[in-house]
Amino acid sequence: MATRTVVNLGELERAIMDVIWDATAPLAATDLREQLKASAPGGKEPAITTVMTVLSRLEAKGFVVRDRDARPHLYSATMTREDHVAELMHEVLGSASDRDAVLARFVGQVTPHEAERLRRLLDA
Repeated sequence: MATRTVVNLGELERAIMDVIWDATAPLAATDLREQLKASAPGGKEPAITTVMTVLSRLEAKGFVVRDRDARPHLYSATMTREDHVAELMHEVLGSASDRDAVLARFVGQVTPHEAERLRRLLDA
């Protein structure tokens, strides 16, 4: 995977990415809007222009790709949710002046179950 600057997502960007990540197929902006309405507090539906603007920003940031041949255009993620979270974790760790201290603090806060999973992953 190419190295790139990890970008934090805004609230609506994250909500849209969550819908896209949970989808089993690429989605049109109108489908995204409907799903956002269903999950929003009070069922508040964002304007389609807002959804389209956020999708354009997510495309520029490299989070989604748009199928321009489809009508309406369909959007899909360029990476999994897990890839994004792992990139965020790696960037945060990379910005630490004392990586050992950060790792020690992190490991000290995981549950016994998570620690066992980490041990298995490190041994693999």
